[in-house]
Amino acid sequence: MTRILRRSHVVPLVLAPVLLVAACGGSGDTTDSASGPSTARSLTVAASKDSGPLNIFAGQTDQMTELIYDKLLSPSPYVADPQPWLATDVRQVDATTWEVDLRDDVTWHDGEAFTADDVVFSFHYMHAAPTGRYTHHVNDTPSISTVDAVGEDSVRFVCDYSCPELGPVTLADLPIIPEHVWSKVDPAEAKAVTDLPIGTGPFVLVDYSPTSGYRFEANADYFAGTPTVDELVMPVIEDNAAAFTALSSGQIDAADRALTPELVDRFTASNDIGVITVAPLSYPELKLNFTREPFAQADFRAALNLAVDRDELLEVVGLGQGRPGTQGYIHPDAPFADPDASTPYDAEQATALLDRLGWADRDGDGTRENPAGEPATFTLAVNGGNAPQVRAAELLVEDFAEIGIAVTVTPLDSGSFSDAASKKTYDMMVTTNSPHAVADSTQFIMSHRSGNLWKHPDIAYPEFDALYDAWKVTETNDARIAAMQDMQKLFNRQPTAIALYYPDEYWAFRADTFGGWIETPGYGIVHKWSFLPADVVEAANAQAPQD
Repeated sequence: MTRILRRSHVVPLVLAPVLLVAACGGSGDTTDSASGPSTARSLTVAASKDSGPLNIFAGQTDQMTELIYDKLLSPSPYVADPQPWLATDVRQVDATTWEVDLRDDVTWHDGEAFTADDVVFSFHYMHAAPTGRYTHHVNDTPSISTVDAVGEDSVRFVCDYSCPELGPVTLADLPIIPEHVWSKVDPAEAKAVTDLPIGTGPFVLVDYSPTSGYRFEANADYFAGTPTVDELVMPVIEDNAAAFTALSSGQIDAADRALTPELVDRFTASNDIGVITVAPLSYPELKLNFTREPFAQADFRAALNLAVDRDELLEVVGLGQGRPGTQGYIHPDAPFADPDASTPYDAEQATALLDRLGWADRDGDGTRENPAGEPATFTLAVNGGNAPQVRAAELLVEDFAEIGIAVTVTPLDSGSFSDAASKKTYDMMVTTNSPHAVADSTQFIMSHRSGNLWKHPDIAYPEFDALYDAWKVTETNDARIAAMQDMQKLFNRQPTAIALYYPDEYWAFRADTFGGWIETPGYGIVHKWSFLPADVVEAANAQAPQD
């Protein structure tokens, strides 16, 4: 029987703007997801990449991982008011202490009982494991000093400094893992595990291979209610054109990605395809390699930021489907976003900044030389297989040419692109930012401390350091958000990563096979909440508000 969970005592975050699911219609409108069957025996969903056997420490897609694992709060840090999930109640005791009461009716996929010891173990193991997607929630932002069971079904968390967001952010993001499985694995070797994972979630991964992909079966004993789909088959189809051709022909029921903009009208006009419009917490960005000169200079980065015509990028690359990236790095729909953030297009001001820095066109060819009088051409790396991002790179080259900065596009294959990103062997790079990066408040802090947005070995950043110190001593969620918005203003003035545009996304599915698809912020429609009973989804605050 489905149980409705008691609401948490977590302090609510600022409400995010409404995300729209439009009603039925022709081209330009979307099909209501409730128009198809509410249950299915089996669905085939194309996965965009091979993430291996979903080892939580080795890198994976959040949507697939959350089919298997649960968290103390759900659905994510990206909603304004996450609700108890593996927890029944979450409360902040003081500035550094939280207490969590746990469910007593949960079992792991192998039949073992879920206990408070699993929660304590999960946080200690994350502390010892190599740095990964989730570990900053334990080791730095926030920094958890102790996690102890204080009763048969209760756990207490104590932080090294005030942590008002531990409940609505950390506990809503960090999956709980089984002690009886992972205690046998040295944390240093966690990334090497290839066994199929065991969780408490609504689906069990019963088969994986690099050739056939993934097969999940419903967890009939799931504490929150029996899933509405018995089986999920997820072959890996990396190529977008191939995936959407397979969807159009009925070979698959959905794909784990949005339609490319040029396909939207064709798919919304189809009688066989349903389309849901979502406002995702991700966007294309331009990364600047602040470890290299002149990108280490705040005013040089500021000049490039002012030169980007975001309206044109949205119209040409995004076909007008979304919003220009004028609010900067933090996605405007993130719960902690500054509503007044602004990064204007101002080529005249960009030109003035470059003049002051000594970049001048000394030979009259329209391109500036550096302050030493030397020619300077920068490279802009892009994944050559991603046509929209290649087009975005081409427009950026034109924008920078307008202020006299010479840039050339360097298309790379996916492997070389990933290698360049991880080793920072680029001047500039067009890539995609994730919800975890731009809608998780603690990750925004961590990105400055880890080398993603800052951490320059030779250049001090006293402005950020002062704001960080002020952020650390805030004791309420409202005060912490206000401190975060001051950081956002600073970053937007001299960014190391530039938002290009915030796209709307259109996710398509076979309307005749399943109609339970819903949007949850940051995850599109392919996630566990699309496969759970409607009352469970409502209790978890998982579905984005509909118009």
